Amino acid sequence: MGHLTIGFIGLGLIGGSIARVRRKIHPKETIIAYNYRKTSNPNLEEALADGVLSRIETSLEPFSECNIIFLCAPVLTNISYLEKLKPIINKKCILTDVGSVKGNIHTAVAELELEQQFIGGHPMAGAEKTSYHYSSDTLLENSFYILTPTEKTPNYMKELLQRAIEELNAKPIFMEPSAHDEAVAAISHIPHIAAASLVNLVRSQQQAEIMKQLSAGGFKDITRIASSSSEMWQNICLSNKESILKLLRSFQETIDGVISMLEKEDENGLYQFFSEAKKFRDSIPDKNNIKQEDLFLI
Repeated sequence: MGHLTIGFIGLGLIGGSIARVRRKIHPKETIIAYNYRKTSNPNLEEALADGVLSRIETSLEPFSECNIIFLCAPVLTNISYLEKLKPIINKKCILTDVGSVKGNIHTAVAELELEQQFIGGHPMAGAEKTSYHYSSDTLLENSFYILTPTEKTPNYMKELLQRAIEELNAKPIFMEPSAHDEAVAAISHIPHIAAASLVNLVRSQQQAEIMKQLSAGGFKDITRIASSSSEMWQNICLSNKESILKLLRSFQETIDGVISMLEKEDENGLYQFFSEAKKFRDSIPDKNNIKQEDLFLI
C-alpha cells in the first residue's frame, strides 16, 4: 500500500491509536486532523508535537485530499459530519467511522447517498481513559476490528480498508450492521450500563464513603469501564436504544429470578445460576487464540 492521505475527525484514544500506527509504519504519510474549536486544542497540539500529525486543519476543505477519513468523534457527532463532508470529499475517498453502533450511521449514509464511499468500522478495543494522551500504537493489536460495508461499497474500497486495518495488527471481520449492533449491545453496552449502575448503587448508600475506601479490589476491577466517557456512552445508549432495551429487559428478568431464589432460599437454583455462568465464562477464548476463519459473523 502506497502513501495515503489520512484524515481524522476526532483524535481521542481510538483515533490517536490508529494515527500512531499509521505514522509508525508509514513515516512519510500525510495525516491531518480537524480542529472544530478553531482555538488551541491540546489533544491535537500534542499529536502534532509527537510527529503523529502532519497538519491540524481548522477547515474541512483540505479533507478533499484524503484517501481515507476516520470519523472518531462520539456516535451522534460522527453522523452530523456526514452532511458537511459530502460536498467536499473526492469520489474515491473511503469514509469510515469507529463508533460502536452501526445502524443509525448506515441509515444516515443511505439518506445522503454516500453508500458507495462508506464502510462502517468498530475496533473492539479501548480503555477507561479516552483522550489522545492515552492512545498507543499497540492498543489495537490482536483486537477484532468490525467492518460493515454497504451493499454499494466497491470491492476495491473494502480491500483497501481491510489492508489498512491489517496494518494496525488488528483483525478485520465483516458483519451486517444489525448483527453488529445486537452483538455489541450484549457484550459491551449492557456491561457498561451494569458497571455504572453498580457504582451508582454504592454512591447512593449512607456508608458510601466507607464503601469507596473498601472497594479497591474486586469492585474496582469489575466496574473499571464505568470510568469511560459519559458523553460517548450517552450517545451509544441513544443510538442503539432498541437492542439495549431488549437486553435490559432480559437482564431485569435475570435479576428478578435471583431475587426469587434468594427469597425462597433456593440452594439448587443459586448453585446452578453461578455454575452455568462460570462454565460459560471459562469457555470464552483468549482473543489471541481466536482464528478469523473460525468466526461466522455475517
